[in-house]
Amino acid sequence: MAGVRAVVLVVLLAYTVGGLAYDSDMLQDVCVADPKSGILVNGFPCKNISMIAAEDFFFMGISKPGQITNKVLGSKVTGANVMDIPGLNTLGVSMARVDFAPYGLNPPHIHPRATEIIYVLEGELYVAFITTSNKLISKVVKTGEVFVFPRGLAHYQKNKSKYPTSVIAAFNSQLPGTQQFAAALFTSNPPVSNDVLAQTFNIDEHNVEKIKAGLAA
Repeated sequence: MAGVRAVVLVVLLAYTVGGLAYDSDMLQDVCVADPKSGILVNGFPCKNISMIAAEDFFFMGISKPGQITNKVLGSKVTGANVMDIPGLNTLGVSMARVDFAPYGLNPPHIHPRATEIIYVLEGELYVAFITTSNKLISKVVKTGEVFVFPRGLAHYQKNKSKYPTSVIAAFNSQLPGTQQFAAALFTSNPPVSNDVLAQTFNIDEHNVEKIKAGLAA
């Protein structure tokens, strides 16, 4: 029964966030994404409605814990956005599941196109976001509890316990985008020059190379 309530709550969260969508409004019933069309638009062009099927609106990828392969961070994000569910195109909503190993971290990042709301499936999680005035807003959220990260603000989640934790996230965008700060600055292609990074973080270029090497490992 608790599992049913969790699913119902997550669906309601998704629709609530979607009701405040930043994505463009729909002009028809559905617009199932056709990413292979070769046409470039803001979003994806629509598949011919005579060709759509239930599978365009279905995804089971977040029904089970994701396999955590990054042993340094100890977390795994499994998306459920328009790239996974073509039927989400133009609907202004998506989801994700984040699984944490003991002491795992979802590192500081932003979603440039969406507000995020999370529901803790199991365990407890230390969560935080930072305002543009550099104020840290943080809290420990537990099983069955909800927390919101405002659109475009830096945020992160840390499992500070010795037990696994998992959350379901909902976004008011079909493709919220994720930009992790460390990866963006130290693993970009072409790379940000070492002197810029050294000056920005007040470290020497040798340490810049060490950070790059660590992130590339």
